[in-house]
Amino acid sequence: MQRYIPLTGIDQIPASLLIDTQAPLDVLHAMADYRIRTVTQVLENIAFRAEIGCDTVVLSDFSKLLAIPLRDGCDLMDVIGKRLQAQASE
Repeated sequence: MQRYIPLTGIDQIPASLLIDTQAPLDVLHAMADYRIRTVTQVLENIAFRAEIGCDTVVLSDFSKLLAIPLRDGCDLMDVIGKRLQAQASE
């Protein structure tokens, strides 16, 4: 696995937002946890509101906004998974 990998969805070359695949597992986990819990909290807040208007454009923009940290968290979890699999194979 390369030392630094770009986050998914960033098509710029060179990428400037990278994951250090050799960072300590607890640091990678904390970063993934923060991003995923942030998205979860926002979605829970929306789900429990009694009155929310349904503007398609707003919902589309909002879903794109939430997809970014969720995708970042998944990228981090992928690195953690690969590292743990490599450790188990040793």
